[in-house]
Amino acid sequence: MALQLMKLLVTATTTTDTAPAPVKFFHVTTAETAAGTTLSIDAADFFDDLGNAVVTLPTLATNNSYFNVNINGVLQMQDISTYIPGATGVGSLDIEVPAAGEPILANTPIVLEIVNFVPVSTTTVET
Repeated sequence: MALQLMKLLVTATTTTDTAPAPVKFFHVTTAETAAGTTLSIDAADFFDDLGNAVVTLPTLATNNSYFNVNINGVLQMQDISTYIPGATGVGSLDIEVPAAGEPILANTPIVLEIVNFVPVSTTTVET
């Protein structure tokens, strides 16, 4: 008998579901932030959906997440904000107020929304 390559014949189907896991953080400014300056909001200066103080801002999943910033209910352009995950003293949101723009007034609500996607895969093997 001639030599033969022996291999398994397997049929498999993989299904991947990707579910968003959004988290929102809220802050109300206490002073005016002038045009041309940066507003830096520490993790501890945010509160969550239940009104609890925030201790840590979550990490963004690499290539699988995004963040949005709303100032006074208006979604902002991505490049004016810098998001740094981490605990109090490390984690923060920095908002660069354009020099040619208007200031951020005292008592202005700022909403930070973090969305990480959580993929789950299931593989069914048929023999």
